[in-house]
Amino acid sequence: MDRRNFIVASSGYALSALGLPDMDSITRRTKTASPGAVRVGRGEVAAVRHMVKALGDSASELGGGHARHLAVRYLTQDVARWLDGKFTEATGRELFAATSQLVHLAGWMAQDEGDTPELRGLAQGYYAHSFRLAAEAGDPELSATALRGLAVQCVDLGYRAEAVQLGEACVDYGRHLDNPRAVAYYEATLANAAAQDDDRRMATKHLAMSETAIGKPAAASGDSWAAHYSPGRWAHESGMILSRLGDLDAAEEHLHLALDIHGLDRRRTRAIVLADLGGVRLRQGDVDGAMATWREFLDCADGIRSVKVQAALQDMRVRLRRYNGVPEAQELRERATRVAD
Repeated sequence: MDRRNFIVASSGYALSALGLPDMDSITRRTKTASPGAVRVGRGEVAAVRHMVKALGDSASELGGGHARHLAVRYLTQDVARWLDGKFTEATGRELFAATSQLVHLAGWMAQDEGDTPELRGLAQGYYAHSFRLAAEAGDPELSATALRGLAVQCVDLGYRAEAVQLGEACVDYGRHLDNPRAVAYYEATLANAAAQDDDRRMATKHLAMSETAIGKPAAASGDSWAAHYSPGRWAHESGMILSRLGDLDAAEEHLHLALDIHGLDRRRTRAIVLADLGGVRLRQGDVDGAMATWREFLDCADGIRSVKVQAALQDMRVRLRRYNGVPEAQELRERATRVAD
């Protein structure tokens, strides 16, 4: 796939081309900054990275809806001035890379905040801009991560062919990285897209490749999203891919692995895994196990502003309607309604 001409389009969901990254942008900016431009150094780059971590930690715990306005305000009022400032080429590349992560985070927050056309459009725009910044910084890992964000959004919206195409591009960008967790991250993305597209052969192939990568020793700890793709996160994503492929026993095993062996301590993440495990158990016919798991899910979900948690609450309530004569099921439905409100 030609990276410079990568375009995805679909009826009702066109990814305005990711466009042609301006690979000389940073070099040119070092020579054309206006006389009044602010001077930018490593301190400003470190500040952006610190804010990405602080805001990302908050969103992981409480959901993207809690602090997106803070990320956007910081991006537009502070970081935008630095992008137009005076810097060396080395500092410029670091600044563009750090800003790519901040923009990606804003996209993830918008996507997690709600399922409206406005928020979907914002997320898409942020991911595309994150890709361009990363490409101009010459950072293939951040470029691949931005493409992953777009692929996951396509999966969520049901654009299956586009999701597979983006997943393939994501894997292509990350192919030569010396970071097994990043490789696992991107291979699992493609496996998930293929599973949603009912392509069992492709899904199984890339799920196996992601498993091989996640089993390798982690590279030196970095500050990218891919660097934080833990075995627990892999186990959760793999469990849901296996569920989609119909292997419910393996799916349950992987979800238990995510929760128990590689315990996920972020409330939002743990809540989503518990919701998914409850759904798998119900499909296995283990009604009591499903309700016990969903009780834990409700304990985690209270106060989280996340479209995924809201969707899980609604899914649980609908599935429990068939058990109207069971007091525990009615109690869970009532609790879910209170948590959702």
